[in-house]
Amino acid sequence: MSTPPIPPLPAPETFTLSSGCPVWVSRRPGPAILSVRLWIKGGSATDPLGERGRAQLLAGLLTRGCGQLSGEAIADLVEGLGDELRCEASEDALVISLKCATADAAAVLPLLHTMVRRPWLAPDQLSLERQLNLQTLARQKEDPFQQAHDLLRRQLYGEGGYGHDPLGVDDELAAVERPRLVQAATGLGAQGAVLVMAGQPPEAVRDLLEVADEGEEPNPWTTFAPVSGAGPAGCGGPELVTVEQDTEQMVLMLGAATVPLADPRSLALRLLQCHLGVGMSSRLFVALREEHGLAYDVGVHLPARRGAAPFVCHLSSSAERAAVATTELLNEWQRLLDQPLTAQEWQLALAKFRGSAAVGRQTGGQVADRQALVLGHGLPWAYADEALVRAEALTPHALQQVARSLLAAPSLSLCGPAAALALAERAWAAHPLGRSPGGSAAAAAQS
Repeated sequence: MSTPPIPPLPAPETFTLSSGCPVWVSRRPGPAILSVRLWIKGGSATDPLGERGRAQLLAGLLTRGCGQLSGEAIADLVEGLGDELRCEASEDALVISLKCATADAAAVLPLLHTMVRRPWLAPDQLSLERQLNLQTLARQKEDPFQQAHDLLRRQLYGEGGYGHDPLGVDDELAAVERPRLVQAATGLGAQGAVLVMAGQPPEAVRDLLEVADEGEEPNPWTTFAPVSGAGPAGCGGPELVTVEQDTEQMVLMLGAATVPLADPRSLALRLLQCHLGVGMSSRLFVALREEHGLAYDVGVHLPARRGAAPFVCHLSSSAERAAVATTELLNEWQRLLDQPLTAQEWQLALAKFRGSAAVGRQTGGQVADRQALVLGHGLPWAYADEALVRAEALTPHALQQVARSLLAAPSLSLCGPAAALALAERAWAAHPLGRSPGGSAAAAAQS
């Protein structure tokens, strides 16, 4: 039975604010609700060395006072109406998200430009936000999954923009002072930005976005540039990197730096992700958890990035089974390189890809998230619809060729007790992936 086609996203309304910021509006039937995403290029990947954590620190402060409103006044206004407002930094962008009733738009939409143009960055709020971020970083050091992930991130990207958590690096975050945040805030949007709305916006939505605060000159927004340019590249070759932690489990992360979302090969990687890690019928779940009883948790991580996105298979298992867990995870990765997917595996991966696309456009918030990301990556509005068509044309052989070109030299990150690390290191050294050039050299353990 053929799968019914997914209806394409309707063509949006578009206009450009006087500041140069492009606006895309997707009107949708349903409740009178509006979801808004202001995607501003320049996330944690642009944090300068010595100030890693600055972008997330700035994002957290934008809702803690702007224009004539304190942080408490912003919360009272937004939450008092039952609406939602948040701001956070990812690797590639700072994103302001707003969800409100259409009737509330006149009251809350002007907050977007006020947050960008006139943030308070109050010293007491800066100290509080910094302390919260430092506490989160401290908790992450107790999590073996996070430790393995951070270790692999540093191996794949080094000191590059993707080499650290958006929250930053402890010592550098602690040293970021207000003048540097003011400088960063002044440049918001200069590298590019897009604003996406989905739902039922009011008819005068453009006027609401162009409104200036009292006493401010017209055109209050920062001048926005078109979104362009590539993100950071990867730098790591095949290596084993380890961190010792006294736990009863071993966390393994096997990954490689690949290509941006805009690269045509990224679609093949999405299908491989569906094959390996989506659902209980996925290859890794069946082979490692069901057949070998190895995995407490297993999956595949492939975020959308403007630069070299990481493709990572992750597995947590008992420490005493570290050797077989390592060998079997490496075998599954090698299988991608050696064997094309069967016709049945390809059809299942394609069905999962289509299903994920359908689920991801059920609500206005999902549409706003996806389309802001797509446009922020310099891709057309119809990218998701075009990807569904292109996916149908890919073959198992084409997926294998992409795997061979991008995944031939992965790195392995391990976190666990010393005895388990020793077992896993021997398994890595005995495997073809570990014996590849550079792959047998284990990095010094990091605490």
